Amino acid sequence: MLTLESLISLLPLIIVATTAVVVMLSVAWQRHHAGTAMVSAGGLVLALLSVPLAAGALISPPLMTVDGLAIMGSVLVLLCALVTVALSHHYLTGYIGPREEFYLLLLCAVTGALGLVASDHLATLFISLELLSMPLYGMLAYSFRAERSLEAGIKYLVLSAAATAFLLFGMALIYARTGRMDLAGLAAGLAASPDAWTLAGAVLMVVGLGFKLSIVPFHLWTPDVYQGGPAPATIFLATVSKLAVFLVLLRLVMVAPIFDSEWLRTLFTLLALITMLGGNLLALFQPNLKRLLGYSSIAHFGYLLVAIVVGGQLAVEATGVYLITYLVTTLAAFGVVTQVSSPFGGEDAAGLHHYRGLFWRRPWLAAVMTVSFLSLAGIPLTAGFIGKFYVIALGVADARWWLVGGVVAGSAIGLFYYLRVMVTLYMPEPGMRRRDATEDWGSRVGGLTLIVVAVLILVIGVYPAPVIDWVVGFSGVL
Repeated sequence: MLTLESLISLLPLIIVATTAVVVMLSVAWQRHHAGTAMVSAGGLVLALLSVPLAAGALISPPLMTVDGLAIMGSVLVLLCALVTVALSHHYLTGYIGPREEFYLLLLCAVTGALGLVASDHLATLFISLELLSMPLYGMLAYSFRAERSLEAGIKYLVLSAAATAFLLFGMALIYARTGRMDLAGLAAGLAASPDAWTLAGAVLMVVGLGFKLSIVPFHLWTPDVYQGGPAPATIFLATVSKLAVFLVLLRLVMVAPIFDSEWLRTLFTLLALITMLGGNLLALFQPNLKRLLGYSSIAHFGYLLVAIVVGGQLAVEATGVYLITYLVTTLAAFGVVTQVSSPFGGEDAAGLHHYRGLFWRRPWLAAVMTVSFLSLAGIPLTAGFIGKFYVIALGVADARWWLVGGVVAGSAIGLFYYLRVMVTLYMPEPGMRRRDATEDWGSRVGGLTLIVVAVLILVIGVYPAPVIDWVVGFSGVL
């Protein structure tokens, strides 16, 4: 039964959902772009401030669990959503058409993500996943007058629906075997040695979640959707969506014994290897920056699969640290794309030629992009180095030498195309027509947020102890 204490544990989710309703009513009453953005940001900040209250509640709500993993995931989801709102305001300022509905879609998707990271039941897992995915269809196709944006929304819709079908069929097979849908019941029902049906159900669920995470060979939608979608929608997809789905996969592996079987570990090992190598190889000669970042995200979630293979308490810690380093780096990289692409003027500035000579026009923006790509490459003194160090240490501790070799080889390949982008920023300016950020980008909320994120990449790389302690504190209460 729902009690006052269990409702308190859901306070961040309730606040974000209420903010979405307020935004919807305010848009129906009077359109005001800046006001809508401020209300959305205010709701997300209020939800962040309520997280300590939710963490202090002793009773979890029905079908959900508010443990350390859920609290950590909720904080990261809210922070990423807040950065996305800040970057979206300037991007949408010049958009011809309704702008306020974008924030409504974003808040609905955040509500789904908050439900997903706390899901303890297959029903809430499915409902939350769909509540996260459905607003993304609209966000990706928001610039529907641009052909690629509409194409991105339709492609994500069709392939996401296919992934949902795999996920539901897998859930049905496991339910038919155990008769339970809560994760604790699944663990009890699968305590005996798993049979072929439960293994098939687990594999189908992995396939469904693998689509959402762009795991090879379920990655084909990623470069097209990243390229076509508006930059703020792509930021949200690359950070909040993937973060929430990966934490669900981690929870399944930690709780349900069927996902901890040696057969599935072998499958995860194979998927990790082909994902980290495939993502890097596909990005090697990519001339489109957004597609390149899409392939890069594929490779990074291949590295994260090492934690799924190894399992255990250290895997939760490594996942938390790596996700934080990945999130701040991705927010910075896509944030630069957002600044160069706005005010809205057709398709985003995605070609590498748009960024040639950026240093000579916008030196601080080029510095942010340089720091983010150094972090993606895992260069020391950046956040990305700390994340990759954790993943490699995790593989070494469990003697998973193939995975360690894959991470090292993938990082070496990635270094080439990351450096290629950085060199482009400092080349002489081309004679062709260019895209550029506005003169006052650094004094706007989005620009200031972007600089803070870039500084955070360096701070975490130089002094990671506070972040590690924060993650350890949450991972210890899973």
